[in-house]
Amino acid sequence: MKPITLHEVAAACGGMLHGDPDLVITSIVTDSRKAAEGSLFAAIKGERVDGHRFITMTVEQGAVCALCEDAPEIDTPYIQVESTLVALKGIAEYYRSLFTIPFIGVTGSVGKTSTKELISSVLSQKYNVHKTAGNFNNELGVPLTLFGLEESHEAAVIEMGISGFGEMTRLSKMVRPDISVITNIGYCHLENLGDRDGVLKAKTEMFTYLKDNGTIILCHDDDKLCTVTDYQGVKPIFYGTDPTDEYYADHIEELLLDGVRCTLHHGDSVINVTIPAMGRHNVLNALCAMAVGKQLGLTDAQIKKGIESFENVGSRNHIIHTRGMTVIDDCYNANPTSTKAGLNTLSNFSGRTVALLGDMKELGADELALHKEVGAYAKEKGVDLLISVGALSKATAEGFGDGAVYFDTVEDCIAAIGDLLKEGDAVLVKASHSMHFETIVASLKEE
Repeated sequence: MKPITLHEVAAACGGMLHGDPDLVITSIVTDSRKAAEGSLFAAIKGERVDGHRFITMTVEQGAVCALCEDAPEIDTPYIQVESTLVALKGIAEYYRSLFTIPFIGVTGSVGKTSTKELISSVLSQKYNVHKTAGNFNNELGVPLTLFGLEESHEAAVIEMGISGFGEMTRLSKMVRPDISVITNIGYCHLENLGDRDGVLKAKTEMFTYLKDNGTIILCHDDDKLCTVTDYQGVKPIFYGTDPTDEYYADHIEELLLDGVRCTLHHGDSVINVTIPAMGRHNVLNALCAMAVGKQLGLTDAQIKKGIESFENVGSRNHIIHTRGMTVIDDCYNANPTSTKAGLNTLSNFSGRTVALLGDMKELGADELALHKEVGAYAKEKGVDLLISVGALSKATAEGFGDGAVYFDTVEDCIAAIGDLLKEGDAVLVKASHSMHFETIVASLKEE
């Protein structure tokens, strides 16, 4: 983090400073264990833990100052605010203003993390790139991501995730993207957003704080995004699989465990690439990365190298070979759009195919119908066996019909799964993160 003074911090968040305004901080942390020399510790009152309890410990570890709602019990510099969480957003907005490098904001219902990683991999062929770590993409994660910016960084790729209206506006106010990317509009957070039109409205709030002369990059294959014609005079750049798109792909060949081979086009540029990730949907993610790369002056050779150097993160299409089976560990999260994409990939495997699916959360009033639709889609794609887990996923089994096996709980599934799977199976494991399907994956890896 660039060094900034307590005066700057207090002014940015409207807090009352108690201490020397010229003291300098070199990091901002919310985890007391990470406090060190030069830190500002932001004490957050959580549902289970109140960070104010750890102010003394952070000072002992070298923290310069506390950002807090209640005055500390010890004599130490502090900035008192009404809400620590709100204050962090104000500080993040100020800190971002200290940088003139290009900022790329990435959002979408599906694929935003993979797209963020692909964009970062491409841009890193020319720039020192700062990117969102893990899933630090919400109203706490984005400030912490921005605080990780260093003087040496030359570009920033910031993932932005939401669950309700107004959130993207607040995120965009902090990030002030030079380039705004939206990957797709799917069935997610419908309990707050109502329907896909609501999702579109919420996601496009990102444009509210688009920098002057900024760029909007959207997927034209998405039936909602293709309706966006302009935003205050800014016309989107579209990518997709139609040759009329500014960036498009053809000659797409799925190589399963070896990724996807395709040809990417833009004007006179023709790039033959092999994307080292399973699934046809990654072609669109690669096109998006190409579009961003072109906007920032990368050569075709750099774009090709960046795409082919891509590494996925977490439990996102992570391939595990165990007990003679191929397990596609994609249990980080799930909604109908991403689950159907996973089923598309699964259907290309030879041998017996098994879909191990769990509840997809936050789908609103149509949640049971959407689960049933996914089950029917799995049957349509020729999946041999569907195993569903969770209260909502009973509807998934019903949609699949004959050949489905249902369990109430993850524990019940783990107890029985050894008798259901066979050597040679290709198994897709996918559910919302709160289902903790990683425990099922762990059980499959046990000998």
